[in-house]
Amino acid sequence: MNPIAIALLSLAMSTDAFAAAVGKGMALQRPHWREALRTGMIFGAIEGTTPLIGWALGLAAADYVKAWDHWIAFALLLGLGAHMVLNGLAPPEGGDAEKPARHGFWVLALTGFATSVDALVVGVGLAFLDVPILPVAAAIGATTLAAVTLGVMAGRVLGRAAGKRAELLGGLVLVGIGCTILFEHLSGA
Repeated sequence: MNPIAIALLSLAMSTDAFAAAVGKGMALQRPHWREALRTGMIFGAIEGTTPLIGWALGLAAADYVKAWDHWIAFALLLGLGAHMVLNGLAPPEGGDAEKPARHGFWVLALTGFATSVDALVVGVGLAFLDVPILPVAAAIGATTLAAVTLGVMAGRVLGRAAGKRAELLGGLVLVGIGCTILFEHLSGA
């Protein structure tokens, strides 16, 4: 996997976390950088770990599906991308509860895990393609840390609509990567 593909994959994996961070930032009472960085670190650590878990699971199954691994990677990325596109097109949720000054660790960790399930599935697909996972996982984690930190700070300014647009774009990138993988394998490139 080349550096451009890793960068695009990292951006795609971080968009749903960015969308969640915008919502988290909107839900806080004037978030500070310290809280934004804390949130980014939690999300980034989880988002960087889940591809490793998925990759390990994928390695366990790789010998059994070697003949159609590119189809599996394509289907997983297409499905995840389509899901993200649909979420990006869905109307934003609303609510007028009293805003806290800070989110609890477990709330952030659960939200981070929920937004990282796609990275787990991508890890499975990358194992089928025999991609070295450590640089990819590190890039996903670092990109998510930056995206979430910025998302929390931008949350009260941008609103949920910007987060939805980022998720839509990320979904389109995943679909594009899946199509590229399938094309490369079918064309022998």
